Amino acid sequence: MPIAEIETNSGPLEISFVERGVGDTILLVHGFASNKEVNWVNTGWVKLLAHSGYHVVAFDNRGHGGSTKSLSQADYSLDRMADDAFALLQYLEVEKANVMGYSLGARIAASMTGRQPENISRLVFSGNGYNMVEGGFDSTEIRDGLLAPSMEDVPTVIGREFRKFAESTGSDLEALAACIMGARDFLPIELFENIQNEVLIAIGSEDDVAVDGAKLAEIMPNAIYREIPGRNHMNAVGDRTHKQLVVDFLSG
Repeated sequence: MPIAEIETNSGPLEISFVERGVGDTILLVHGFASNKEVNWVNTGWVKLLAHSGYHVVAFDNRGHGGSTKSLSQADYSLDRMADDAFALLQYLEVEKANVMGYSLGARIAASMTGRQPENISRLVFSGNGYNMVEGGFDSTEIRDGLLAPSMEDVPTVIGREFRKFAESTGSDLEALAACIMGARDFLPIELFENIQNEVLIAIGSEDDVAVDGAKLAEIMPNAIYREIPGRNHMNAVGDRTHKQLVVDFLSG
């Protein structure tokens, strides 16, 4: 996989990425403890969007996959991770892009839009709703689950779920523990109220991590909410209905 070597305000950063297809760019931002392969390549998203006429860019967030990892919480603020995404687009000489984020990726996409709205076209927030404003689960439970000596030592259900997923993706557990604490900032409601872009919010009907997608759509002037039937937070990503919703939205 190609590596972009980028200078950021926090120092040099290596970003592992893939790109396919030609056309308008869509940047794919994966969720916490995942990576570009798990979220976007293996699920068929990259192939689908490239065949649908887009220049598709998927990358590993800092702390994930083949990108630079840090054990410092300060390196994982949402603004810093949003700046990484813009730095990659600049590296690829892309001035404006559609952006789709899943879970943590949706929060990064929202932060990107708040910082440089003129460089964003259409937006897809998947696997995240109004909890981006109000908060949801306790991040410390996930951190403690990641840092526990073994799975048997993880005391909470959500801690075990994320520990299991992180292990399945071959992630660096210490880097993820720093990330979950550094990126836990809530986003101000004003950020969403000021988003003028067309936005699709898509959440699984059985998702108990992301909540209130319809409520989030209500506070944005050009947003729609769609449910992904029968799917939860962990299995909604590659769902056929999810894909069709996004393709229809981008081409509408």
